[in-house]
Amino acid sequence: MKTYPEIKKVLVANRGEIAIRLCRAAQEEGLRAVAVYETPDAKNRHVHIADEAVWIGPGPRKDYLDIDRIIWAARKSGSQAVHPGYGFLAENPKLAAACEDAGLVFIGPSASTIQLLGDKTIARNLAEEAGLPTIPGSGILPPGEQGKQAAVEFGEKYGYPVMLKAVAGGGGRGIRRVDTREELSSQIGLAEAEALSAFNDGRLYLEKALIGPRHVEVQILGDTYGNIIHLGARNCSIQRRHQKLVEVAPSLLPKSIEDAVCAAALAYARHVGYINAGTVEFLVDADGKFYFLEINTRLQVEHTVTEVVTGIDIVRRMLRVAAGRELDVSQEAVFCRGFAIEMRINAEDPKNGFAPESGKTVAVYNSPGGPGIRLDGMVYQGYKIPTEYDSLLVKLTVYGFKWDEAVSRLKRALTNFRIVGPKTTIPFYRSLVSEAEFKSGSFDTGYLDRHPELFNYPDQEEQVAKIARLLSAIHHNQKNPFAL
Repeated sequence: MKTYPEIKKVLVANRGEIAIRLCRAAQEEGLRAVAVYETPDAKNRHVHIADEAVWIGPGPRKDYLDIDRIIWAARKSGSQAVHPGYGFLAENPKLAAACEDAGLVFIGPSASTIQLLGDKTIARNLAEEAGLPTIPGSGILPPGEQGKQAAVEFGEKYGYPVMLKAVAGGGGRGIRRVDTREELSSQIGLAEAEALSAFNDGRLYLEKALIGPRHVEVQILGDTYGNIIHLGARNCSIQRRHQKLVEVAPSLLPKSIEDAVCAAALAYARHVGYINAGTVEFLVDADGKFYFLEINTRLQVEHTVTEVVTGIDIVRRMLRVAAGRELDVSQEAVFCRGFAIEMRINAEDPKNGFAPESGKTVAVYNSPGGPGIRLDGMVYQGYKIPTEYDSLLVKLTVYGFKWDEAVSRLKRALTNFRIVGPKTTIPFYRSLVSEAEFKSGSFDTGYLDRHPELFNYPDQEEQVAKIARLLSAIHHNQKNPFAL
């Protein structure tokens, strides 16, 4: 039987919000958390929250993506394990393999599992073997004119629209909707070049597009003893450019459909012998029929909503499974109570295509609190929005025993949330949370297209911003310039 080294230190191979989350989980497990950072992140909160930190280079981004530097930092710090979080190297099988070669524990699935399931066409074939329904697909298109011809034939057979996808894509990237034969012929070359640039893999495939489906995903956990459980389903249908904005747990599907989706996810996980945390994703059409979409072999941004409704700390279970321990939760003990909603508060301008507000400084940061509020973030007053990294500031997660209670609590939290300096997604969410379709919980992936009026929200009043800055300055300086 495989032996596992004792883990006392965990290297967190990431930055920002998720690095803070991982450090906290490691520390709660009685482990020392080691942060890594590039020069632009030297004052980032994750560096100070960790028990120790290792500088890995000037950056930006390239050192977080440098596997050799990550392994070097783990050895330098005396860490026994590496947690990649999400993004950066989280789904790169080469990091998992490098950890194995270096005698380090990779906190996630094996390199071979990541490699296998990271190929969307192989993952799809495995789903079919496991008996899961799949959307009609083309298989990998051959390069050049032969691929264009095969794509056109697929479109003629199944009809339009179709989804043109990169084999190595993920996280909403590498996906194009194509509505006509002419558009398909013109888009293939561009999509191939973009996939090659983004993923170093230009291979493409096609799937029949579903109109207005709901996007749901099932959180799974597996250990080395053959135990595999699910933690319910999440609804992540509200998206922009195939990237999630709002996440909900449970899925808002009828119970019979959610149970069937979760059973399918478990069947898939068992078929591939999945170990550690992962997410099996599905599309559900208006008739309640569901189809396998993909599997993500990592922790998800939206894991918070599942933790809130189940009470199960997913990251701590990841650490324990990686250390060779058996899952301490049976499927019978898992149940979802109430509803949780997560919104990603980004430094972006929704009215300008969600363009990032890079380089601006947070002059005022007043966050909401009270019952049912969870904040996972790295922002603070005086924080400068980096130009080098993503625009996520904080994840707001709210809980309510009933759906309408969660929605009203979310509305209250957004009303009380003040970030002055950069434009953020907060005013857009204030508009969204009052919209009737959202409040009914009946939204699907076409939600934002149907509701362009959500972007007509009023800009933050300049007077309110001025007053907030003044109050902040008084608090910071302990002096009121207008006092007699």
